[in-house]
Amino acid sequence: MKIALVQQHATSDKTDNLNRGIAAVRQAAADGAQVIAFAELAFEPFYPQIPADQQSWAANVKDLAETIPGPTTDVFQKLAAELEVVIIINLYERDGDKAYDTSPVIDADGTLLGRTRMVHITDYAAFHERGYYDAGDLGAPVFQTRYGKIGVAICYDRHFPEYTRALTLAGAEVIFVPQAGAVGEWPAGLYEAELQVASFQNGVFTALCNRVGVEERLEFAGESYVCNPRGCVIAHAGTGNDEILHAELDLAEIANSHAKQLFLGDRRSDLYQDWL
Repeated sequence: MKIALVQQHATSDKTDNLNRGIAAVRQAAADGAQVIAFAELAFEPFYPQIPADQQSWAANVKDLAETIPGPTTDVFQKLAAELEVVIIINLYERDGDKAYDTSPVIDADGTLLGRTRMVHITDYAAFHERGYYDAGDLGAPVFQTRYGKIGVAICYDRHFPEYTRALTLAGAEVIFVPQAGAVGEWPAGLYEAELQVASFQNGVFTALCNRVGVEERLEFAGESYVCNPRGCVIAHAGTGNDEILHAELDLAEIANSHAKQLFLGDRRSDLYQDWL
């Protein structure tokens, strides 16, 4: 599986953000990518950096969200079908009186396979997400795409080992992580180590795509990266710059991983059920 992570900045001009995203998909496909993923809220400002009751974007923050299917998924469904690529985007989704941080997954024929909604919702300085998002209600779905089985762990969900394990047990071969991570947010080394461990313990590839750019209260770091099932970082993007990070994943490595050969088969789920 050849993947590409589109690490790009976003401004208040959603049309420009979207157009740059479309151009990036075309470039990534031309360079051989089969699966193309974007960062969290890739085509709009990172709204939760401002508390919902202090923001100036809309009278009701949920009016900033859009439906799925909707205008953005329509654009990328057509693009996926034209280029025969799988596309994973991330949007602020409106569904009735609720709103979610959501990643639609689009197959290489343009089919909208489904969506993942962020499950764990946090609230702390510059990440005031509870004022914007309802907790995801779709579980931890895995999507069979033309090129492989894909799961998505949206930003904060990556901190919960139960979530990446659930995706693994549902058959995920690659877990994509749309991220909005700021400069200086993690102690040195921990940023990569977290998903290195998840990859190693679960025997999967992980691919984190982070946004970049200076916004109202945050500077996003970029530094997107990919880990293999041995827990090694095999591709890493730069700091603070727009770029497309490519990686070629040999899915045969999964079956030979420590997790598949040892850890998963030795689980004592009869005990854990009472602990969780």
